[in-house]
Amino acid sequence: MKTQTIAICVFAALTAASGAASAKGCLKGAAVGGAAGHVAGHHGLAGAAVGCLVGKHRANKKAAEEQAAAQSTTANSTTNGTSNTSTTTKH
Repeated sequence: MKTQTIAICVFAALTAASGAASAKGCLKGAAVGGAAGHVAGHHGLAGAAVGCLVGKHRANKKAAEEQAAAQSTTANSTTNGTSNTSTTTKH
C-alpha cells in the first residue's frame, strides 16, 4: 500500500509539473505503460508513470526532428535563390 501511495504522489507531481502543453505524449504513453504494467504483474501505476515519461520524451524528440526538418527546408529554399517572402510594389 505504501508503494502505491508513493507511485501516485510521483505520478501526480510529474503530471502537475508537465503542464497541459507537454501532455501530448504523456497520455498515450501512460495508457500503454499502464496496460503493460498491469499485465506484467499488477504494476499499472508504475507502468503509467514510466509510460508518461517515455511518451513525453518521444513526443519532444519528434517535435525537434520536425523543427530541424523545417529549418533545413527553409535554408535550402534561400540558398537556391528562391525566397518564401513576397514583395509588393507601390504605384
